[in-house]
Amino acid sequence: MLTLSWSALALRGVLAILFGFLVFAWPGITLWVLILFFGANALVDGVLALVAAIRGGASGARWWGMLIEGILGIATGIITFVWPGLTALVLLYVIAAWAIIIGVFEIIAAIRLRKEIEGEWLLGLRGVLAIVFGVVLFANPGAGALALVWVIGAFSIALGVLELVLAFRLRGHHRRRTARA
Repeated sequence: MLTLSWSALALRGVLAILFGFLVFAWPGITLWVLILFFGANALVDGVLALVAAIRGGASGARWWGMLIEGILGIATGIITFVWPGLTALVLLYVIAAWAIIIGVFEIIAAIRLRKEIEGEWLLGLRGVLAIVFGVVLFANPGAGALALVWVIGAFSIALGVLELVLAFRLRGHHRRRTARA
């Protein structure tokens, strides 16, 4: 499934990196802009995950994990836009929960893909990183807004880089499989 949608995964990685750099470019970012950036990122990431799930479903592959990830991403983005007056603490908990849930699904996907592709450990590492990020946010809810911005920016860039590496490994795997056929 993922080999068919490596380009969607690469786009997700690029968008995550772009989001991270935008956060670093404006360190004095207001909570309002942070909420908008986060909501847009979660919404686009969710839509791209749904696209990957639909492509995977058409190929007969296991697609339910990406479907749930897409629905959660879209729901997180919509919730963020519907209640833009969220406090920093509530936003922190929403981001933390989203990261942990997405991390769990990515670890599950990596385990299921270990016999199908090389480099599945990158997806698992991305999942572990997401879970650690979520746990750290839950453990330190009183962190200042600027610290939160820096952590979110670094997390987004790290995940984006991992997604890009995984996407290009999947593209290579898909090409090798196609060449053998």
